Amino acid sequence: MIQRMMKATVDDWIANGKEALLLTGARQIGKTYLIRQCLKDSNYSYIELNFIEQPELVELFSGAKDAKELLMRLSIVAEKPLEKGNTIIFLDEVQEFKDIVTRIKFLVEEGSYRYIMSGSLLGVELNDLRSAPVGYMRICDMYPLDFREFAKCVGVNEEIIESLRIHFEKRTQVDTFVHEKMLDVFNLYLIVGGMPEAVDVYLKTNDLSQVAQIHDKIIRLYKQDFSKYELYYKLKLQEIYDAMPGQLDQKNKRFQLNSIGKGLSYNKVENDFLWLKDAGVAIPVYNISEPKLPLVISENRNLFKLFFSDVGLLTSRYSNQVKMSILNKDKAINNGALFENVVAQELLAKGHKEYYFNSKKQGELDFVIELDGKVVPLEIKSGKDYKRHSALNNVLECEEYQISEGYIFSEGNVETVGRKVYMPIYMIMFLEEKKMENTIYKLDLSGLKDKI
Repeated sequence: MIQRMMKATVDDWIANGKEALLLTGARQIGKTYLIRQCLKDSNYSYIELNFIEQPELVELFSGAKDAKELLMRLSIVAEKPLEKGNTIIFLDEVQEFKDIVTRIKFLVEEGSYRYIMSGSLLGVELNDLRSAPVGYMRICDMYPLDFREFAKCVGVNEEIIESLRIHFEKRTQVDTFVHEKMLDVFNLYLIVGGMPEAVDVYLKTNDLSQVAQIHDKIIRLYKQDFSKYELYYKLKLQEIYDAMPGQLDQKNKRFQLNSIGKGLSYNKVENDFLWLKDAGVAIPVYNISEPKLPLVISENRNLFKLFFSDVGLLTSRYSNQVKMSILNKDKAINNGALFENVVAQELLAKGHKEYYFNSKKQGELDFVIELDGKVVPLEIKSGKDYKRHSALNNVLECEEYQISEGYIFSEGNVETVGRKVYMPIYMIMFLEEKKMENTIYKLDLSGLKDKI
């Protein structure tokens, strides 16, 4: 069984949650399956309603005048009796019901039952479900399996992962055998990716051709979703999505608008890119004009790289020769786009706002993030020459930026050279913010009145 880190969040809500919980994310990432399994494992009674499979529910819910009438209607369609204080109501595909936010507020206030929901970002963002009143609904974003989740699925135990974390924190070299095995796991992740159905098929069959069929199916589903909105909103979603692999294969990987039409300005197609981002199928990484705190101040949204939501879907767009070269560790083929896609996914899943920096004078940094209150540049290298990084050297030498150190993620082992920290690419899973401690602050205004 595929274990997801989000399970702990859902289990905690089932045990203690009072407000409604909404799990959002792109299609096919396992939201419904996770919620269903958590509910089955709990001691609570639950019912499940799906607004796509049961479209009549939209009209049923819409026609209710208040929470009392809504619950009466809900009890009619429920397959088993509702127990006050015990039954959890699971509402799936809530993007199909645009008034769910208003209804949930009243239902939570009424208090007889608790509500957990799942919705595709495809509709969640378009229907503005994030505008729920504070205190009535908690929203959690879910993504494809990250590298750590994938590694555990294929048999890397928690003890190994925690020992690798210690090497990351202490910056000590990993045992050569373990290092090579973890690179094998990472290379497999480049091909299989983190879409749950693809991972499940691999675990059951080890057949990469069947995995590719799952990837193709998911992309077809995405394109069907695109077609529903392209005509109505006059968007170029499929054109952009089809252009992404080629754009990422270019030297600087920046998305070129002329790949989808001559003479286009960003203002004309901005909504297209935002739609893909909000739908959870693409990850934009925006340019910054200088790597200084806070990074968002120098953000330039006209310049960006556009990554796939899942590296397996990206790899499936390339030839089978690319997959074989990954498995055979063939250095003749540059896998830089795939490495960077994994990094973009990991940073997003860990809550980082990710950027890149490009200067004619200093060169280009693949990623720049804020980590523990500092600017941290990241260089991602897929080849043997991972110690060649002139842009990083230039930025570290610039006193104006005051950058204390930079990371280079590659297939090499752990090494520190001055302010350059070399890390194995699989250790990107540990690049996360430290939890804030001692955050309670009480303002002392004693004596202020005496000064008046």
